[in-house]
Amino acid sequence: MAISDPIGDMLTRLRNGCMAKHPVVSMPSSRLKVAVATVLKDTGYVRDYQVEGDKHKTLTVTLKYTGKTPVIEGLKRVSTPACRTYVGHTKIPRVMGGLGMAILSTPRGVMNDQQARKEKLGGEVLAFVW
Repeated sequence: MAISDPIGDMLTRLRNGCMAKHPVVSMPSSRLKVAVATVLKDTGYVRDYQVEGDKHKTLTVTLKYTGKTPVIEGLKRVSTPACRTYVGHTKIPRVMGGLGMAILSTPRGVMNDQQARKEKLGGEVLAFVW
């Protein structure tokens, strides 16, 4: 069965993996999922990720913990396939008063909210992470 919201599925798998305290989480891979995983790794929310397989690629994300508590406390999907959410660079939301981050899909690729503000780029708000 086809997944109607692949990014929502990715975030749910990460959320469930953190709650169950799994060291790694695997999912079907796509370019957008790899870009989101890159943003999460660059900002320090996950330890690492890798893409495996030839025909059917699998994205494996290694979760990050401080002691026994996961670094990712929460994930929220903002823009859904039924209701897309677009913002300009001046309207990019601050997550948890600046303690979290928003992941945006911009014309220059997927990036976090700080990079988008710095480069004065708006786009689709994919998710909030804190």
